[in-house]
Amino acid sequence: MPKPLSPIFAAVDLDQLATQTGRIAVFANPESARLSRGAQRVNRLSRGALRRLVDSEAFGKLKPGEAMEMSWPAGTEAEAVQVIRIDRKPDAATLRRAGTAIGKAHGKAGTLVLAEALDPAPLVLGILLRAYDYTDQKSDADAEVGPLEIMAKDHEAAWDACADASALADAVHYTRDLVNAPANILTTETFAAKIEAMRDIGLEVEVLEEADMEKLGMGALLGVGHGSECPSKLVIMRWQGGEKDAAPLAVLGKGVMFDTGGISIKPSAGMEDMTMDMGGSAVTVGLMRALALRKARANVIGVVGLVENMPDGRAQRPGDVVRSMKGDTIEVINTDAEGRLVLADALWYTADRFKPAAMIDLATLTGAMIVALGHEKAGIFANDDALAEGLLAAAKDVGEGAWRMPLDPAYDKLIKSRIADVKNVGGRTAGSITAAQFLQRFVPEGMPWAHIDIAGVALVKEDTAHAPKGATGWGVMTLDALVRARFEKG
Repeated sequence: MPKPLSPIFAAVDLDQLATQTGRIAVFANPESARLSRGAQRVNRLSRGALRRLVDSEAFGKLKPGEAMEMSWPAGTEAEAVQVIRIDRKPDAATLRRAGTAIGKAHGKAGTLVLAEALDPAPLVLGILLRAYDYTDQKSDADAEVGPLEIMAKDHEAAWDACADASALADAVHYTRDLVNAPANILTTETFAAKIEAMRDIGLEVEVLEEADMEKLGMGALLGVGHGSECPSKLVIMRWQGGEKDAAPLAVLGKGVMFDTGGISIKPSAGMEDMTMDMGGSAVTVGLMRALALRKARANVIGVVGLVENMPDGRAQRPGDVVRSMKGDTIEVINTDAEGRLVLADALWYTADRFKPAAMIDLATLTGAMIVALGHEKAGIFANDDALAEGLLAAAKDVGEGAWRMPLDPAYDKLIKSRIADVKNVGGRTAGSITAAQFLQRFVPEGMPWAHIDIAGVALVKEDTAHAPKGATGWGVMTLDALVRARFEKG
């Protein structure tokens, strides 16, 4: 894993601009007659080229936060000057967008950002989120990147203001690394070991092995891993940063390290992407990392069920009936609908043991979610309006797409089993909804709960606003924002 980019904060030194190598990023408002002090100096050095760019029709058509470049500008030693359009009083979303433009272009030569009087936190967050590349599996990869220097009006205060942003970006990068990792590298055992290593940042970690789960009656979760040589595990993380007796928020993640579909085997085309089927668990771990790094004043429990779904002589079969920890029997119609079996036991166990104030689960659960919402938004199902609205507001605030989907008892007839209490799929009709209805059975009456289907947003084939193609880390920022807004005290 490459060393995360760490910004350097410095006082504004305009004399440095003439000899600055690498890249320089400056901000300008085409609707203002005046440039910032830093932009003025770059303009003088470039003999008026920056002013001409800012006055151009092309720059005027940019959206706030978008950028144009001057390559190898005369009068400087820089390889490029990136000019970002900004409003007179930019909001956090615009500054984050500006940061992603800078982060996307950041490379070996390094970047000097003339932030001056701008709010540095969302700007730095955007830079760090976008300046990411997964190179762990490349033998000849050059992981070195140049320095990121932020010149700010009050550079000492800027460092303090950006501490949480740096922690959040670190957690998002950690999540992406987990999702991008191949399944022969990141197994149930190596993933559990990585989580245990986070005791060093203050998390309490407990690992339940198969024998522990058998005693608890977790037949649904254990059934998924019967065909794998990798042992199934349930890992519990605890961050106790709030009041001692305050009920925690519980966040749970589906951790299917690789999903062949089991006996209901998937088509071979695209199966290599099933290394991302542990995306919900990666987001859960990333959130817990963020909370620990920034010392959040909240009580949060993270629970991840780690399994591998493989075809084998011992694998569960279509038609098998398993008994959940709750006691409900489940007819397994399709072994490729395994994530909901993992979450069923994890949800019941978490609610029974920790009595949380609310539960949120995340999972790359259904292809139907991609059909419904594509790769732009995650689907949110919730039995509590306040929790759903809080999640939607948090997602909007950090620039992650989300959309609320329906829950309704009318869909339960689709998962009614002839021989058991419930079956694990209800056919093609309303596939994401019936999956959520299935999960709701394992949430105690009166417990606020939300299910987030991240199948379409966990790993994508094109660049997104915050990330290059590949794993996005969707959800770490949303959940962190939710914790700040609704569960953090002081």
